[in-house]
Amino acid sequence: MNSKMSPEVKGFFDPATYTISYVVSDPESLKCAIIDPVLDFDMASGRSSHDSANHLLDYVKDRNLDLEWILETHVHADHLSSAPYIQKNLGGKIAIGKNVTQIQNTFGLLFNEKDCFLRDGSQFDHLFDDEEVLHIGNITCQVMFTAGHTPACVTYICGDAAFVGDTLFMPDYGTARCDFPGGDAKQLYHSIEKIFGLPDDTRLFMCHDYAPNGRDYAWQSTIKEEKEHNIHINKKVSEDGFVQLREMRDKNLTLPELIIPSIQVNMRAGQMPEPEDNGKIYLKVPYNIL
Repeated sequence: MNSKMSPEVKGFFDPATYTISYVVSDPESLKCAIIDPVLDFDMASGRSSHDSANHLLDYVKDRNLDLEWILETHVHADHLSSAPYIQKNLGGKIAIGKNVTQIQNTFGLLFNEKDCFLRDGSQFDHLFDDEEVLHIGNITCQVMFTAGHTPACVTYICGDAAFVGDTLFMPDYGTARCDFPGGDAKQLYHSIEKIFGLPDDTRLFMCHDYAPNGRDYAWQSTIKEEKEHNIHINKKVSEDGFVQLREMRDKNLTLPELIIPSIQVNMRAGQMPEPEDNGKIYLKVPYNIL
């Protein structure tokens, strides 16, 4: 992979879910990918809208970009994906790491999904293997499996830029939680060590930011900055120290507000469940299970 390749990256911050979606483009060919697009969803009313997704559409259209990929870093628990809406309007393949099947099996059971919900990842257009290579125009990208937050987390390394999903946050906020089903703090430690093996000047792009201590929202860092300053994992933190810290912190965290609708939709590649016999779509709320 040519590390000198430098894609153009535009981040779109969604204040409702603290999520950053990205348009990643090759300045030469004008090919692009969209990473982690958000579907606006109001939990109280059960209604969705496409304001956030439309910002992405407008950006792509205004710059005459050609969408090749819609990439998910993992099955998100804090926002719903607008991947199908993006695809309907711009084309592109919806893709995720192949370990999404573990999420589908776990949560298919938890939500008591029937046989019509397939657990083979076939809702997605493509399932990536670890170290698989893809292209955004002339930009070479590699998929790195970075499990720990969930079993299906991946990092997309596109030239000199890496999109780490929820694995890492800005240095002053630390790392992802590991208390969801299938999460593992020790696994997360080793995944971050893999990320830290990238060149120090690699640009890192986060999926979320929460602006701790009143600073401005930010979502771009570097390998060097994370290795030196991340408050949870850095050169001075051992594996045991990280696992102890992460597991202790996770015990006190509340569940994301949108976890129940998000998982049901995102494990289907952003599609809603099948309509029931009255033609209406319903999302389940598991009672005293989560």
